[in-house]
Amino acid sequence: MKSYDIAAYIWPAYTGDEPRTKIFWDEEIGEWQTVRDAYGYVKDNGYVWARKPLLGFQNEADPKVMEQQIDLALSHGVNVFIYDWYWYDDRPFLEQCLNDGFLKAKNCKDMKFYIMWANHDANYTWDRRNAGKLWDAIWRGDVTIDQFYNIGRRWIDQYFKCENYYKIDNKPVISIYALKNFVKGFGSLENTRKAMQWLDDECKKEGFGGVHFQFVRWNGKSENISGVDGGTIETTNELISELGFSSLTHYQFVHFTPIDRDYLELLPDVKKEWETVAEIYDVPYFPHVSIGWDNNPRFKDYSFGVCKNNTPENFEKALHEAKDFADKTGVSLITINSWNEWTETSYLEPDDLYGYGYLEAIKDVFGEK
Repeated sequence: MKSYDIAAYIWPAYTGDEPRTKIFWDEEIGEWQTVRDAYGYVKDNGYVWARKPLLGFQNEADPKVMEQQIDLALSHGVNVFIYDWYWYDDRPFLEQCLNDGFLKAKNCKDMKFYIMWANHDANYTWDRRNAGKLWDAIWRGDVTIDQFYNIGRRWIDQYFKCENYYKIDNKPVISIYALKNFVKGFGSLENTRKAMQWLDDECKKEGFGGVHFQFVRWNGKSENISGVDGGTIETTNELISELGFSSLTHYQFVHFTPIDRDYLELLPDVKKEWETVAEIYDVPYFPHVSIGWDNNPRFKDYSFGVCKNNTPENFEKALHEAKDFADKTGVSLITINSWNEWTETSYLEPDDLYGYGYLEAIKDVFGEK
């Protein structure tokens, strides 16, 4: 029987242990502050968001909490966590949930993990008081080559060497969220390729087969990097091959299809995107499934674009489609948004509306029969 790797993204902001998050959440409980404040809040148009975590507002930088979450994930078929990883102001940001929570959990080695470098600029979207009003960047996501050397060594020494770090063909997987920022900081495609080759060489020195760079695709246009180095190339197969990416996936349905409609109406467009990507790129595409989208918790005013009827039953239908696609294309990794994106209403964790329904859907589709 074929085995699958079901990988859920983790947003590592549910802790007060990162001092720099106080500018967004001053009560030192991380983005749980936003989730709590959004519950039952009536907007001008009458819209109400009402979700509560069944497990409570847990500090995910606590290893005992993560022991519980690892057990919960594994028992329902989720066997890989993809941690959103940040580097702002020439130092890491929001590492506590990974370093102090997950990696110190007694059962950590039972769970695979890898990193998605969330190298987008940071603005006030995380601050419910100012979201939608202040758009200036607080921190930039692009880095210089010298900064990347420090980042790469950190990845290798702290994460890639972990025996449970997710690898493909003995190559640690590192996912890149924002290609435009990735290239922007290095100044040219040539310099970007040199930086990627440097990390590949460093990994080989450590006994790995190199590094597996994973590209996070948006809509095929938003990553247009023209103007960075005078080139006009977009995210074509040519570009992906030139830079040396080994695979692709997505992060969220909202990145490539209109989201303000019924969940089942999305699925034909989602399948079309999967098929398009698999056709135009020479590297493997790992199908992605999002649970939903509604980022109203982050805004006091109504935020347009809400996915409707994203029930566990409909989510299960999407999972069946992803499984069929994976079988047809010969891949075994499927990415899920997400484990805990509460303020975007796309999470697997149990809540007071559907209970453990989303997790049960994964177990029903991918669990042993």
